[in-house]
Amino acid sequence: MTKQAFSPKVTIVDVARQSGVSLGTVSRVINNDVHVAPDTREHILKVMQEMGYVANRQARSLRGSKTNVIGVLTPDLGTGYIGEIMHGIDNEMGLAQLDLMLFTTHRTAIKEANYVANLVRGMVDGLLLVLPRNPADYTGTLTHRKFPFVLIDHQGGGTPCMAVGATNWQGAYQATEYLIKLGHKRIGFITGWKDLGAATDRLAGYKSALRTYHLSEDPQLIYEGTFARLDGYAGASALIDIDNPPTAFFASNDDMAMGVMDAVHNRGLRIPEDISIVGFDDIPQAALVRPALTTVRQPLEQMGGVATQMLIDLIQNPEKRIERIELPTELIVRGSTSTSKDKAG
Repeated sequence: MTKQAFSPKVTIVDVARQSGVSLGTVSRVINNDVHVAPDTREHILKVMQEMGYVANRQARSLRGSKTNVIGVLTPDLGTGYIGEIMHGIDNEMGLAQLDLMLFTTHRTAIKEANYVANLVRGMVDGLLLVLPRNPADYTGTLTHRKFPFVLIDHQGGGTPCMAVGATNWQGAYQATEYLIKLGHKRIGFITGWKDLGAATDRLAGYKSALRTYHLSEDPQLIYEGTFARLDGYAGASALIDIDNPPTAFFASNDDMAMGVMDAVHNRGLRIPEDISIVGFDDIPQAALVRPALTTVRQPLEQMGGVATQMLIDLIQNPEKRIERIELPTELIVRGSTSTSKDKAG
């Protein structure tokens, strides 16, 4: 009988690639989630066996107290924002020969807390929490138990903890200032979730730039969104109809900015001749839309990579001093912005 040779480098990413399915589907199979078609489950399990994934993971766990598995919680898997962060996480975990256990919370606080409670019971060595809904519900307990975790794009809700983010206030200030210098005095702003620090920082940066240049903070120009493209569409549609409408829009992420573009095009208006638009994140799609989107670049892939490095270091050095890292943003000027008609005239 031929003995199967198992590679110590096989990861969940390798299994997903070989199976022709997403990371989320492989993760659901690993965790016995019922929401996987039987044929798909059987195919993935067969690939795992052929590649040695299951046996390798079990062997590593038996050799010591570590599982060599990192848990990752994300709100979803369907956006370029999450995809870029996951790419950075995947790269670092591959280099460290670690496995990934992935869960989507759909921004549901109870689901998020339940996942965390289950994962810390020996299933994983540490947690990466991407844009968590309400980490204050459990970060205190995790810290007390000295369970390693790192927040990505969230400050932590008051509990001192490891976190990686970006200079959201500065990025928003710079984007708003850029529009003002183009001559725009009426700038519509589409917010993200108001309970998220990154979103409130961007709103604060926008308002601060208006104050610096002695422009009024008109509440009519602010539309509360949830980072979804439909919110950008709804917000722009509403603001275009007000008296003295905006000549420019700044959306708190690129998805909403693309929703703004949809609304502007639907009204028969031109970008940027009639309305300028700026986003935030610089996801890959931002350079592909027409006109290409001016946006504030967050180093999303780097955020995922740095957070993973921090978590690995924390697992190896439990007494490591708490760090909060802010990576710099950068304004990327493309074709969706131009001088306002008033200034041009």
